[in-house]
Amino acid sequence: MGIEHAIVLFREYMGTGLVVIWFLVCLIYLFLKEERKEIRILLVYVPMILLILFFNPLFAGIVAAHMGDEIYYRILWLLPMTVVIGYTCVMVAGRLGGRKRILFAVSAVIMTIVSGKYIYTNAYFGRAQNLYHVPDSVVHICDAIEIPGREVMAVFPLEMVQYVRQYSPVVCMPYGREILVEAWNEWAVQNRLCDVMEAETVEAGELGRLAREEGCIYIVLPENKVVQGDLQEAGYEYFDRMDGYVIYRDKFFKELRN
Repeated sequence: MGIEHAIVLFREYMGTGLVVIWFLVCLIYLFLKEERKEIRILLVYVPMILLILFFNPLFAGIVAAHMGDEIYYRILWLLPMTVVIGYTCVMVAGRLGGRKRILFAVSAVIMTIVSGKYIYTNAYFGRAQNLYHVPDSVVHICDAIEIPGREVMAVFPLEMVQYVRQYSPVVCMPYGREILVEAWNEWAVQNRLCDVMEAETVEAGELGRLAREEGCIYIVLPENKVVQGDLQEAGYEYFDRMDGYVIYRDKFFKELRN
């Protein structure tokens, strides 16, 4: 990966650009004005070294070769932008007095507001439904299928897999979020069980066979999913229905428990 790609990633990361410009201005100000060594190391030298490394073609090539081009931008997450901007604003305000301090504080607040966008206008963000910051449906379903003292394997629709792994350490899945990113795992993209689960019409016999091969005790399907055939005949019986999903359980597992 060359420096051109790093520049493209940086531009995309900047968004509107105002926050990053503000950060760079604050970085220069601290470089010129900050005298305490420990602050200079943390808020000036470390960010500068990170930026130099990010745009270094040799470093970018090595990291991209091991991590992939698509996640190289995450190095920018290490930049303490909020801390640098906040500290600089407090430092400047402390050196001002009277109306100048008030005017600067108000300007800083306005600058903060106009530098970003309201987060809930983004389709990938929504208000948290609970303390776990995952959909309520995930919490309710995982709690319903958990078995005390052991792990349990279940297959979920793709829209739930990234949340299940965040909420429960004992509910396991035959495939996870890597199924959504082709570059992460080539075999996952060709996972037959996932293909059957995500088909417009689910073949009950095929789903039951593949789920059992993967050791899945439970199958979770959207209640509006069209199922061709009978999951009962495929070895999975109705277990529960909640939050727009239907849960099926392996009949053989039930017999073992009894």
